Amino acid sequence: MKYAGTRLGQQELYGAILDDNPGALWNRAMLEQGRIQTKDLPPLVRVVVGIDPAVTSGEDSDSTGIVVAGMSNDGNYYILEDATLKASPQVWAEKAVSRFEAHKADRIIAETNNGGDLVLHLLQQVKSSVPVKKVTATRGKAVRAEPIAALFEQGRAHLVGYFPELEDELCEYEPADR
Repeated sequence: MKYAGTRLGQQELYGAILDDNPGALWNRAMLEQGRIQTKDLPPLVRVVVGIDPAVTSGEDSDSTGIVVAGMSNDGNYYILEDATLKASPQVWAEKAVSRFEAHKADRIIAETNNGGDLVLHLLQQVKSSVPVKKVTATRGKAVRAEPIAALFEQGRAHLVGYFPELEDELCEYEPADR
């Protein structure tokens, strides 16, 4: 289909309403302005897989955020894949390692507020040689999200293709809600 995987396709083919939330850090125009296609991706000097793990996997549990991002020599950033899923710790660890391998990433960056060393241990059980950097979020989600939104506003952050679920989440995220 000509419009499959596009914003117009989401709206016209699937009936999605894509209005902007005035309180959100991101808006559809900002994301669209920075969107590129894979063929236009410059050489990357660094690629990482970021994980914000959920520690439970029940129906009402949070999703485990898994995003692959890269940086080019000129300091621009690129979202290469959104592999977010709702799954058991074993499954999300396997997914993160598979994304690490598929993108030939430099390392996995794992938030360890929930799970601490268990997150590192689980990833290394899947692949013992995977380089993992643990980070602890000491500031709120809004404070961490604002610099990323600013990169999009400045035209220095880009989506490589379309990520409907991630884009919806970004365009609905209001710092005041958290």
